[in-house]
Amino acid sequence: MGVWRKWVFPIIRILIFCAISVALVKIAFFGGVAQPQSAAHPTGEITEPQVQVGYGNVNNTVHVDGTVAADAAVPVKATAGGNVVKLLVVAGAQVSSGTPILTIKSDTPGSQHADGSVGPDIIRPVTVTATATGTLSALPVIAGQTVSVGDAVAQIAPPSFSVSGTLTPAELYRLLNQPTEATVTITGGPAPFTCTGLTIAATLAGAGPGAGAGDGSSSSGSASSSGTSVSCAVPSTVRVFKGLQAKLAIPGGSVKHVLVAPVTAVEGIADVGDVYLVSASGKTVKTSVKLGLNDGSKVQILSGLKEGDSIREFVPGAKVDPNTSGCDGPVPVGVVCGQG
Repeated sequence: MGVWRKWVFPIIRILIFCAISVALVKIAFFGGVAQPQSAAHPTGEITEPQVQVGYGNVNNTVHVDGTVAADAAVPVKATAGGNVVKLLVVAGAQVSSGTPILTIKSDTPGSQHADGSVGPDIIRPVTVTATATGTLSALPVIAGQTVSVGDAVAQIAPPSFSVSGTLTPAELYRLLNQPTEATVTITGGPAPFTCTGLTIAATLAGAGPGAGAGDGSSSSGSASSSGTSVSCAVPSTVRVFKGLQAKLAIPGGSVKHVLVAPVTAVEGIADVGDVYLVSASGKTVKTSVKLGLNDGSKVQILSGLKEGDSIREFVPGAKVDPNTSGCDGPVPVGVVCGQG
């Protein structure tokens, strides 16, 4: 027993302590070292977001900011040359179409006879009448003044109003058919109402301020001097005032249960466009498609794709607008989300 206590047990303890020491050294200096990965082999993978073509509804309503403006004044023109004899109304008077405005003494030289003699001058009174109903806003002539045929001798402001705004090229492409009316909402005004006689017109070359100088014509204060304007008439039963801000909702058509794709995935959003079709192997193929209506966020696919096709959600290289509101994320510049 003395041998065990004197030699065996101490040797066992020494061996145990040595094993523990070796294990601690291995853990401290060798066990936690990981082999660094080569920088030439990244672990991440970049994938382009994709969407599947499916069926949906397109409610194409174009929303435009507008302004209420009084309709342009109607000029009253002299129908004969001569001296103004008498003014029959005063500026500010209410007139109707056909109301006498002023009298002109027309002096026409006599005709020459076959024998060389000249007949007497023909002097006759000519009454100039109103050409519209409204308020006589201007009467810039006085008695005794000489006028010529076609001179603007008065202006009549009609009691009617219109709402007008400006369309962008993208909005024009969305209006495949010419609408004839729109729904107008007046800021702080009456309930939304329908305005009729909607017109869409681009400013022609040569038109603009000063183009009609001298004929007494004027354009509404809200009409755009450039670009494409849209305008419609306010019903006479709706009370509005010049300068009020308004919103126009112009119907551009609607379709149900048709193939659609997000406009962000289409290069070109009118008539014909290109999408980037992703095959089963992951290869991207540029594919031409025929387009129909679009509501600013999705566009109708008439041909070129079928249900279930995978396409890239964003056109490669398209500039994006990170501040676009109403969208789920950054979209190409010019795309409008949340309309319709």
